[in-house]
Amino acid sequence: MALGRTWAVTLQGVGGQLVEVEADVGRGLPGVSIVGLPDSAVLQARERMRAAVINSGLTWPSGKVVLSLSPAALPKRGSGFDLALAVGTLTASGELPGAGFDGTLLVGELALDGRVRSVRGVLPAVLAARDAGLSRAIVPAANLAEARLVSGIDTAGVDSLAMLASWCRGRGALVTDAPEVRAVGARSHTDLAEVHGQDDCRRAVEVAAAGGHAVLLRGAPGTGKTMLARRLPGLLPDLGERDALEATAIHSVMGRLAPRDPLLRRPPFVAPHHSASVAALVGGGNNVARPGAVTLAHRGVLFLDECAEFPGRVLDSLRTPLEDGEVRIARRDGISVFPARFQLVLAANDCPCGSARPDACTCTPDARRRYGRSLTGPLRDRIDIAARTLPLGSGLFAVDEGEDTAAVRTRVSTARAAAAERWAGCPEAAGARANAEVPGRVLRSVWGLDRRALHPLDRALAHGVLSPRGVDRCLRLAWTVADLDGATVPGEPHVAEALVLRGEE
Repeated sequence: MALGRTWAVTLQGVGGQLVEVEADVGRGLPGVSIVGLPDSAVLQARERMRAAVINSGLTWPSGKVVLSLSPAALPKRGSGFDLALAVGTLTASGELPGAGFDGTLLVGELALDGRVRSVRGVLPAVLAARDAGLSRAIVPAANLAEARLVSGIDTAGVDSLAMLASWCRGRGALVTDAPEVRAVGARSHTDLAEVHGQDDCRRAVEVAAAGGHAVLLRGAPGTGKTMLARRLPGLLPDLGERDALEATAIHSVMGRLAPRDPLLRRPPFVAPHHSASVAALVGGGNNVARPGAVTLAHRGVLFLDECAEFPGRVLDSLRTPLEDGEVRIARRDGISVFPARFQLVLAANDCPCGSARPDACTCTPDARRRYGRSLTGPLRDRIDIAARTLPLGSGLFAVDEGEDTAAVRTRVSTARAAAAERWAGCPEAAGARANAEVPGRVLRSVWGLDRRALHPLDRALAHGVLSPRGVDRCLRLAWTVADLDGATVPGEPHVAEALVLRGEE
């Protein structure tokens, strides 16, 4: 009887959990048993790894093989266990020396001819291995650039099981050269200068970008709602190292990374179709919860075009992520938590026909009332900015263009830096990166404004125009407007503009 041990990782949500793979080769009828709550993909590794071992010129053990995945109570999913299972079996049978794999994570799917195929979730797997104290990670060569994003752990790639066996025996080397990642991420080719007119909406989008606020754009078709929404990500600064790794890990789990440039440096932009379900938008699934569009848009922009066409229950599912910055989905195997700190942008027409002229509208009064009913009051109260695009007329042929994206992005970056510095020094607002993420109690007490500055809010609250939640959101907007103006503290004009931006005055 002989024992072998290797390390693998199973994905939980968008994170990883280290798994110890133990292999026992002993007497008994030939066969392979895998225990420890494996899913069907892990169970099917029995056939894949036996064929891969034989076709790689290695010897498969003739006795009974028992493979145990620990912790036993943790569900194991995916084909990334193939390499760890095969190496554990070969070290247990004495075909390969086990000392070469001490403290080493093994990730990869085996082809029948012994090739090691790429898998999803390599970045969170290597992060989990590093945090657990492992010193090395061996991944598919196609995923090496992704694994290299994690510092503090040695990484190498492997093309085949035969290459790994040769390296273990001291007769060969692993893949160590990965494509250099570009220093600056590509920016969008769209420019804000292409949006003619719409000064109020351009200002609204700038404020939204500077503070991370949710925004609703209304207006007739063709007046620039979608153009403005698609240019908002270009106004945002590049992602910091921590945010970039978070966003990259999410896209790695979903299999959406570019092989040669995996690191996401620009805020993601996600625009699901209006036929999307609740599971597609916020995440879900039957037995295993998977991330949805709100998680893919983490630290970026979620754009819902024609939001009035979305079912009401789908839009209402955004309420909790907007408040908490995460999604919690309960399933049979436990609760999955997905990050969802995104910036929401909604666009809608005024009525089903979308006519720009009231006298040309063919909709009945009842149809106009029903249209947009899916945008309920509680969700609308969570949207900071409401702006309306107007018909442009002859201004489309104007020679002078408005400010371009680069000029506006400079102001946005300066405002964001001022806000980040301010909230970093406030323990009560720990973790806030933008004004939209600051708790309301901090804005009312710790960083409370002068009574004169609050007069517009007092009047709106007294007349029932604002809810208490609306007051907090106006305060966040006022701080953003002040940051854009270079003011240290919002004054009454900033608060008044916040009310206008919110659509309350």
